[in-house]
Amino acid sequence: MSQSRFAGGEPTRPNAPVLLWLVGITALPEIVLTLAGGGLFGMGDLRRAALTYGAFWNGIFHGWQQVYPGQREVMFVTYALLHGGLMHLVANMVVVLALGGIAVARLGQWGFLQLYIFSAIGGGGAYALIATSTSPMVGASGAVFGLIGAWKYWDWQHLRAAGAPLGPLWRQLVGLGLLNVILWLALSGLLAWEAHLGGFVVGWAFAAAVTPPLRRAA
Repeated sequence: MSQSRFAGGEPTRPNAPVLLWLVGITALPEIVLTLAGGGLFGMGDLRRAALTYGAFWNGIFHGWQQVYPGQREVMFVTYALLHGGLMHLVANMVVVLALGGIAVARLGQWGFLQLYIFSAIGGGGAYALIATSTSPMVGASGAVFGLIGAWKYWDWQHLRAAGAPLGPLWRQLVGLGLLNVILWLALSGLLAWEAHLGGFVVGWAFAAAVTPPLRRAA
């Protein structure tokens, strides 16, 4: 399998089967829903049904009736398979492809998949704890921010081991926070920043838990 390299010097595997399968499985629902919305299948209400059964509904934790048994648990994963449109999907999958190879090289394919799933669950958990909106929440951005969290942990680990200043890393994290604020304002408050925060924290923690420590440079 061909390999490329990223700035930290670690080999990446952007063509790892688990990564390509994950992107394909995640893209399929939005492609079908977009085609259905255009009248191709004669099922214009398919997106509404997908949201009803697969989106993250915060109201379930506040007295709403579940549509089916186990929905409260299942939606912590299914929400990451749905998106608000093709642009939403593409934006998330571009980051998954960009950072997924780094995670696969570090953790292996199974480790990458665990990081992705746990980060999606963490994003849903933070949304459930913090958000007050009762609108359906969808998108893989919780898992995406988990990949970002793991990536930034590995950057921190390398900088610490090399005895390098951490200022650039902190500036990147501040910039990431500001980007979320700007997007939240641009989208009139419809950005699920809570899921981003939860995914990032879980991704950082997961990487910290499974990555061997680096020896500090003399």
